[in-house]
Amino acid sequence: MLAVMAIFGATAQASMAADTLTLEKAVRLAREANPGLAAKRAMADAAGETPSQAGSLPDPMLMMNAMNLPTDSFSTSKENMTQLQIGISQRIPFPGKLGLLKESATHIAHGMRNEQMDYEQELVRQVQVAWWNLLYLDRATEIVRNNQNLLRQLVLIAEMKYKLGSGLQQDVLLAQLELSKLLDKEIGLVSLREQMAASLNGMLNQSVASKVRLPKRVKVTLPRLKSGATLRKEALRSRPLLAAREAQKEAAKARLELARKGYYPDFNLAATYGLREANPASGDPRSDLASVMLSISIPLYAGSKQSRHIVQRTHEQAAVERAYEETESNILASITRLMSEYRKAASQAELFKTGIIPQAKQTVESMQAGYQVNKVDFLNLVRAQITLYNYEIDYWKSVASANQALASLMRAVGRENVHE
Repeated sequence: MLAVMAIFGATAQASMAADTLTLEKAVRLAREANPGLAAKRAMADAAGETPSQAGSLPDPMLMMNAMNLPTDSFSTSKENMTQLQIGISQRIPFPGKLGLLKESATHIAHGMRNEQMDYEQELVRQVQVAWWNLLYLDRATEIVRNNQNLLRQLVLIAEMKYKLGSGLQQDVLLAQLELSKLLDKEIGLVSLREQMAASLNGMLNQSVASKVRLPKRVKVTLPRLKSGATLRKEALRSRPLLAAREAQKEAAKARLELARKGYYPDFNLAATYGLREANPASGDPRSDLASVMLSISIPLYAGSKQSRHIVQRTHEQAAVERAYEETESNILASITRLMSEYRKAASQAELFKTGIIPQAKQTVESMQAGYQVNKVDFLNLVRAQITLYNYEIDYWKSVASANQALASLMRAVGRENVHE
């Protein structure tokens, strides 16, 4: 029986471990299943198919003509000028235009691929932020419930001392009031967790009602960051959004150069072969006729068309250049801000862990012992206990805030390795 119980216990633990949503698993699921990311990938894949199309000649035109048919009989053998033609025509843009069209489409496709990568990094950041929020809410709820049990014990102690005549009724009422506050706090935390779990499930493309179970133990590491100058340089090299803006600049340059070539004509080359029957008068055979035609477009309305097109493309190029500068400035500023947020939260977490919480625990233990022998006021004891649980909650809030800032910093730089 013990062996069977051990087997069932191990199986249950394995099942719970499989259902546990680690941070790495959440990120992997988001990358695999998020519909928004799938749509971005599909759009980038579609854009990748356009350069070869843009760089190809227009489809040739097959021509079949019946020339100079008499309208009284539509006979092909009564008139000397009648002939049946078959031909082909091909539009040929001025040399260099197709190359610029392909170059522009290539840069656009490259930009959309980088936008998809940037969207993926933003999705990963949102998943990490939500996951750490859930972890904080789990730990805060656990701390609140533990303190509810402690306050229940204090209520029992206060009631016992009151019955024995060595305590006050107000102590009992005070402990019950603080217990009710903790119950209200728990209700708020549970509600927030439900909302955050639904949000995370949405990012993972799961049912919003799916249960999200986080690990009971999480290794908390708050690494030392690289220098700001190093991270800013890496962002300029690695951030996909900057690469997308750079691709947009190159596409705009190609479009402007193509607009300048609008002054040059395009060509249309055609060849036909005319079939003729015998001479209707003498019956003698006649030779067939071959024709070659070359058409050239004339930029007759250049002042209102080609010239304005160049002005349009010039403004577009200026716009994408300014957009690149704005994006770069925002990214560099966000790196500095996020580094400050991370260091602040990491320092607070370390201070809570190594200094404030141990000292607060010692204070509560000392006051509990003093209260047993009537040397400590009950109100001060309750306040000390509440202060301790607030510090414990603040510790996990600092841990979550630090990791959320770290996730945002990785997204701003465009790579995961932002620490030493």
